[in-house]
Amino acid sequence: MRRIVLLGSTGSIGTQALDVISSRRDEFEVVALAASGGNIAELARQVIQFAPATVALAKATAGRELQQALYAEAAQRGWATGDYKLPRILLGPDAATQLAASDCDLVLNAITGAAGLRPTLACLGAGTALALANKESLVIGGRLVTGAAAPGQIIAVDSEHSAFAQALRSGRADEVSRLVLTASGGPFRGRTRAELMDVRPEDAMAHPTWNMGRVITINSATLVNKGLELLEAALLYDVALNDVVVTVHPQSVVHSMVEFCDGSTIAQASPPDMRLPIGLALTWPRRLPGAAAPCDWSTAATWTFEPLDEKTFPAVELARRAGRASGTAPAVYNAANEACVDAFCEGRLRFPEIVDVITECLDEHLAAGHVDDADLSVEAVLAADRWGRTRAAEIVAGRA
Repeated sequence: MRRIVLLGSTGSIGTQALDVISSRRDEFEVVALAASGGNIAELARQVIQFAPATVALAKATAGRELQQALYAEAAQRGWATGDYKLPRILLGPDAATQLAASDCDLVLNAITGAAGLRPTLACLGAGTALALANKESLVIGGRLVTGAAAPGQIIAVDSEHSAFAQALRSGRADEVSRLVLTASGGPFRGRTRAELMDVRPEDAMAHPTWNMGRVITINSATLVNKGLELLEAALLYDVALNDVVVTVHPQSVVHSMVEFCDGSTIAQASPPDMRLPIGLALTWPRRLPGAAAPCDWSTAATWTFEPLDEKTFPAVELARRAGRASGTAPAVYNAANEACVDAFCEGRLRFPEIVDVITECLDEHLAAGHVDDADLSVEAVLAADRWGRTRAAEIVAGRA
């Protein structure tokens, strides 16, 4: 029985992880859940179903709301008063960090954004296996995170990085030539920058393959998400940034590939279903039988690959530039992007201008205020995160 702490339980990855666990209750015990507090009804449903001993809410004012929702959910299920024991409830921005350091077998960090950094470091500091879906904590934390991790302690949850982990088992580290990161191309593949000037948030949210949250879906449309994944891959697998290349694969069946020194390329293929990499992360290195359906080899299918249009989608090369600078540069890249996504969704910024503003923020940060790896600290990373958000908002306001 593996005891699981799940951070970010009401998001896309969190709900799918609980779906995987729900039919395997003899293998997994959910000992704690953490959520932001934005979907109390869903969290209450999860708490009633999985009965964790502890629940953490980042929104401190949502504690009473959760208690009321738990009583309402229990009543709806026909449970008499007193038949349900409330879990211990932790409140505030540090609540998830407390859970990440608690006694368990594995922490699945599915928090969105920079808020996942402290929980990631707390888990690693406790020596617990970390299933990492919060790519931002690795990207912005950089060597702080990799330096805190024991060999094999971080297990990838992203489908692309799970694919790398699987393919890398085909050879030795010194036999690896390149990591080939696949991208769907998003909903705007094949369009020019001029054609993207008037796209709407609902257009950017129409991802052709995956059903994800707002930030990740729009990041997939701008290719910022692929830039973050490139940085994540280089850090996770200790590969040079130039040795991680991106190819566009619209079908999203080949989740990524590893090219070896003898010319062999090993690909991991499966239908686009996050339950497979989630299940693998929960049991790594053992595979979880029946986690997802395999490819149907009795039906004709075509898989295509094409180069990334870096002129229209410059976010990947910009991420590579931030990665070369390292230190606090990736934090600014990520933070400025999140502020720009908000501005785009609120109608204050046009779609191609998202990466324009990120570029301006990164240029300013590298010119003044950048902290390199030698002096990197959690405080420096979070300060860069705050600066990136604030400066991006200022630039957006100046464009109005």
